[in-house]
Amino acid sequence: MENDSKKKAEIKISGMHCASCALNIEKSLNELEGVDEAQVNFGTEKATVEYDSNKVKLHELEDTVEGAGYDVVNEKVTIKVGGMTCAMCVQAIEGVLRKIDGISAVNVNLAAEKAYVTYNPQMTSVTEMQKAIEDLGYEYLGLEGEIPEGQAEQLREADLKGKRNRFIVAFAVSIPLMIMMFAGVMLPFNMAYFMLVVTILPFIYVSYPIFTAGYRSLQNRALNMDVMYSMGIGVAFVSSVLGTLNIVLTPEFMFYETALMLAGFLMLGRWLEARAKGRTGTAIKKLMDLQAKTATVLRDEGEESVEIKVPVEEVLIGDLVLVKPGERIPADGKVVSGESYVDESMITGEPIPSLKSANSHVVGGTINQNGVLKFRTDKIGKETVLAQIIKLVESAQGSKPPVQRIADLAVTYFIPTVLIIAIASFIIWYFLLGSTLLFGLTVLISILVVACPCALGLATPTAVTVGIGRGAELGILVKNGEDLEMSEKLTTIIFDKTGTLTKGKPEVTDIIGITTDDRSLLQIAASVEKNSQHPLGAAMVTKAMDNDIGFFEVEKFNTFGGKGVSATLNDKKVLIGNRPLLEENMIQISTADEEIISKIEEEGKTVVLVAVGEVLSGVLGVADTLKDNTPKAINELKKMGLNVAMITGDNKRTAEAIARAIGIKNVLAEVLPGGKSAEVKRLQDKGEIVAFVGDGINDAPALAQADVGIAIGSGTDVAIESGEIVLIKDDLLDAVAGLQLSKKVMGRIKLNLFWAFAYNVILIPVAAGLLYPTFGITFRPEYAGLAMALSSVTIVTLSLLLKGYVPPAKISERKKH
Repeated sequence: MENDSKKKAEIKISGMHCASCALNIEKSLNELEGVDEAQVNFGTEKATVEYDSNKVKLHELEDTVEGAGYDVVNEKVTIKVGGMTCAMCVQAIEGVLRKIDGISAVNVNLAAEKAYVTYNPQMTSVTEMQKAIEDLGYEYLGLEGEIPEGQAEQLREADLKGKRNRFIVAFAVSIPLMIMMFAGVMLPFNMAYFMLVVTILPFIYVSYPIFTAGYRSLQNRALNMDVMYSMGIGVAFVSSVLGTLNIVLTPEFMFYETALMLAGFLMLGRWLEARAKGRTGTAIKKLMDLQAKTATVLRDEGEESVEIKVPVEEVLIGDLVLVKPGERIPADGKVVSGESYVDESMITGEPIPSLKSANSHVVGGTINQNGVLKFRTDKIGKETVLAQIIKLVESAQGSKPPVQRIADLAVTYFIPTVLIIAIASFIIWYFLLGSTLLFGLTVLISILVVACPCALGLATPTAVTVGIGRGAELGILVKNGEDLEMSEKLTTIIFDKTGTLTKGKPEVTDIIGITTDDRSLLQIAASVEKNSQHPLGAAMVTKAMDNDIGFFEVEKFNTFGGKGVSATLNDKKVLIGNRPLLEENMIQISTADEEIISKIEEEGKTVVLVAVGEVLSGVLGVADTLKDNTPKAINELKKMGLNVAMITGDNKRTAEAIARAIGIKNVLAEVLPGGKSAEVKRLQDKGEIVAFVGDGINDAPALAQADVGIAIGSGTDVAIESGEIVLIKDDLLDAVAGLQLSKKVMGRIKLNLFWAFAYNVILIPVAAGLLYPTFGITFRPEYAGLAMALSSVTIVTLSLLLKGYVPPAKISERKKH
């Protein structure tokens, strides 16, 4: 046994730059209790570790490497598994896979019928995982993506058809027999033998999958629902046979139609459950259906370009692709020529088509509407935005929020507890309370068939699968189940100012002519600034162009660093800049003009002074303006009871002016980019649960430090790897919608768990006869079987209701459109 616990791991490491990196990792690993020897080879980038698996696990070794600041190179696979029926099956598969050396993480999703495995390819392989799954008695159906979608659908249809046929046969035979029993129909031959002959073949046909699954489970020394149900229907049928043959029992023990009906109810429940579970994954199917099947590529043949239609898999980076009206864009890229509106709603959730022209970015899976576009591909296959979204959603749907641990713990003790209750109830009723053997057996059968761990096993994964899929449809990508739970607990949300609350580029907000009219003032300023590279100058030029204002020709353009610019217009010197520039050129600013300047500055805007000749001609106010939905989003978050803060590198005056405009009281100004994550940590140290909302590129450290990082994208050009929640659309109301969705999904998980626990807590005592002494109420096995069948279906149906959920923030947005 001692030798069995001694293991040897080979861990592939990335991020080592020199021999001292290898020594650091070696030192960290050797300090772990249970590690006998660790050697790190800088040349091969591998750590070889001999360890005691009773004291330390593989994932702890990997965590130590990552804790030292390096990356572990593992592979991830998604395995499709057939034959799972309840939460105990999940535990059995997770348990057997975790025992394989080289597997560091396993998560089996009952609803999706998939196992998500992280493994070390140096130590194990998918073949070994397949063998472990099949040895348990479950079906290895292949890796995700390995099975063609059509074939996967055929397998699912065949499974549904088998279950449907079985419950039809069960009810077609058992219901007429039950009617005959209740009606007291007398036949000219022995009724018991008649029922045995009529039910034996249907019973074998209907219950065969239940008994074989139960037998497999016992072979693997595990208890699952099939074992319990097999005992229930087995006791019912065998006692009927014994009664018929007068062996130990008498002919009053007639449960033939009950046993068959119970097997039918289980098949009906599993058929309804399988149908409903199939609908939980429709979001992924919809995303996969967006992928184009073919592409029209332009290839040079001699002096001409020829259109060639190829499968999308054959498109290469740098190919020139032609997309006609109505066609799907096959890959990501940049438009070379053409102009057209493109429907991106399937990716961004934005209903209004986006205009694309030369240099615009296009995304695979979106639909070209009215014009012809030529674009050059820059991302293909698994690198496209759509492929990354599909991968992220699949990964997230396979994750478990921590609340699932309650259900997992309950399931571990569930079946042994139910078996003890069933046997104890039989002993109490028959031996201690002196009931008839028939009553004692009825109680035993009812308890065995009414108990249902499936509902507990389905409560969380179905809600997570549907909820995260719904988020993807709304343009809100949630990375995993843990983020859903954390989002519900938030106390504070911090916004980066530039590019998140504001548009991220300066705009001219105020034009105040003093010695000239406003239009002429802007025309003079834009004509000079057209020669400048400064962002404030670009804002003036843009404002003039937006208002169809032409430009004058200017001469002798000059720049004064940190002060402004000058030029000559119609033999007059024009100065554009700040106070020091005008003071150096002896230009007076009157008291009245000072009041205008102060008023603009108090609003947090940058003042630009324009002087023509020797006189101040006017004042321009330039500011980074707020996004349209910013005030509304902040107001919604306050209504949710969150503390809202803003963080920025701007000066305090500008920051407070912006904050005042949108109702934020907590302002963290003059914070350098590197200090943002420190501010997040400071709040966390005070006990706050913090979300940080940023652009996903400049704010990466703060997003990583926050309990929930919310990265705002810019349409289809989104950094998917940033943040725990990624918003595809550049709209702050989606940040609100993401939190509302998280609360809704967590609420549904809790509701599901409540009903799953309540169902078992209420019905098991009723089946045990607790109400019989006082009210004379017993639970017939047939009703117990029906209740069991409906429990799982109820849970899945509650989760499916999330498919139609629209966050309140999205409802108001749709009304606006």
